[in-house]
Amino acid sequence: MNRPRLAFLDASHGDDNTSRNFRRELDADLVEFDVTDDHLPSHFDFDGVVVTGSSSSVYWDDEWIANLVSWVADADDRDLPILGVCFGHQVLAAALGGTVDDMDDFELGYSEISRTADDDLFAGIADRFTVFTSHGDVVTELPPGADRLAENEYGVHAFRRDHALGVQFHPEYDVTTAEAIAREKDFLPDERIQAVIDDITPENYDAACEAKRLFDNFVAYVDRVQSETVESAA
Repeated sequence: MNRPRLAFLDASHGDDNTSRNFRRELDADLVEFDVTDDHLPSHFDFDGVVVTGSSSSVYWDDEWIANLVSWVADADDRDLPILGVCFGHQVLAAALGGTVDDMDDFELGYSEISRTADDDLFAGIADRFTVFTSHGDVVTELPPGADRLAENEYGVHAFRRDHALGVQFHPEYDVTTAEAIAREKDFLPDERIQAVIDDITPENYDAACEAKRLFDNFVAYVDRVQSETVESAA
């Protein structure tokens, strides 16, 4: 089959690592839109959608955020497979009727996540797995009809509703990105930032690479949805 064509909604405020990381991990043709400049697709002629992380919060009163949430809701109404990562996970939750709040804390660095349900998105990934995290907001109420797929002590780390899939952690990060993100968190104590950087080891990165399988799983899911759509039309 041809590689799927995905709308890549980049909310990273121009971070060079974002496009590089997702293009490395996703075996798909990405059509990029800088949504922080309010550049959104004018149509929904894609096989799927990916929404990235961001330094912004979903509940901020920014026009581009409201427009992004609205577009994602419309994409879901059209049954497009959607993968949201970190901020994208929260955008997806808000678009589908869930709630996102400041958790009055910050999760940063390598963490262990526990799966709470079986789902094809996590095929080949252990029940407990290591990921890199960086977030101060959390999905506090899942959208109606959504299933929680993974969690840790900070809250929801993955959910699914029909074709919409969100993950709070960052499976796309390499060690360069992880260190750069940690150094940006200058609102945290210096010793905590240094501890996170010291923890960015080859061993922890290798462990976190297990979660990268979800990108192949998502692309396979997009292919399956498109095949079913074609068969149904025929």
